Amino acid sequence: MVRMSAEERRESVIRAATAEFARTGYYGTSTEAIAKRVGVSQPYLFRLFPGKKALFLAVAQRCMDDILRIVEEAAEGLEGEAVHDATAHAYIKVISEHPEQLLMQMQMYVAVAAAEQAGDHELGEAVRSGWMRLWDTVHGSLGADVDGTTTFMAYGMLINCLVAMGFPPDHRVWAGVSPAALVDGLDKT
Repeated sequence: MVRMSAEERRESVIRAATAEFARTGYYGTSTEAIAKRVGVSQPYLFRLFPGKKALFLAVAQRCMDDILRIVEEAAEGLEGEAVHDATAHAYIKVISEHPEQLLMQMQMYVAVAAAEQAGDHELGEAVRSGWMRLWDTVHGSLGADVDGTTTFMAYGMLINCLVAMGFPPDHRVWAGVSPAALVDGLDKT
């Protein structure tokens, strides 16, 4: 049996935690479930991450980094409407092929809302920072057009909500989502 390095083990913990947090949220996920999924003890898990919040923040950071990377790669070398279409299709593809990515995003927003209500602003600051990096990347890719960026991000959030609620691609709620080809990407879900 090959031993994993600490960095490889840390990566496996982030992947397992993503799956667990995506499924049951920050408050519903135990570190015991994450440790069990990875096949490590809780004390070992806490050597890699000092606590559940630190692990959730690492997963949230990874989630946002992955989305940023997808947007940047899709927009590379393109301009105008081609950027919009390419990034939208790339995003639809990733949430279709990796539903945990979408679910993790939704869980991040719920965790922030709950934490903020309890007076804990650390989660909110981290998630908002990641979201602003995404906003700035999309904004730059779309030619620094505020209205275009707002519309693009609004459609993205609408898509997140419709997919999370399980609306099938042929449902009438998708009729106003453009380009219509985006919905075609959901046929793979």
